[in-house]
Amino acid sequence: MSISFKPLADRVLIEPAPAEEKTISGIIIPDSAKEKPLKGTVVAVGTGKKDEPMTVKTGNQVMYGQYSGTEIKIDGKSFLIMKEADIYGVIEG
Repeated sequence: MSISFKPLADRVLIEPAPAEEKTISGIIIPDSAKEKPLKGTVVAVGTGKKDEPMTVKTGNQVMYGQYSGTEIKIDGKSFLIMKEADIYGVIEG
């Protein structure tokens, strides 16, 4: 995916994973009850701070806090922008 946005310093642009549509048992979850996803895909990364290079890379699947980041819209799509420190970790595999 090509995006026309470059985060500055230690910021990361993340495309959140879609919220679950239904439970394991098959119950459909209405929009008002869907939980905010806590994982997503890194779409763009800044250059880092002096003496603190970025550790996440574009394409990484990451987990972050429930209230982390700020929602922004780019080209009509919703993304989260947050500092790399707000990311808990990279999902391996």
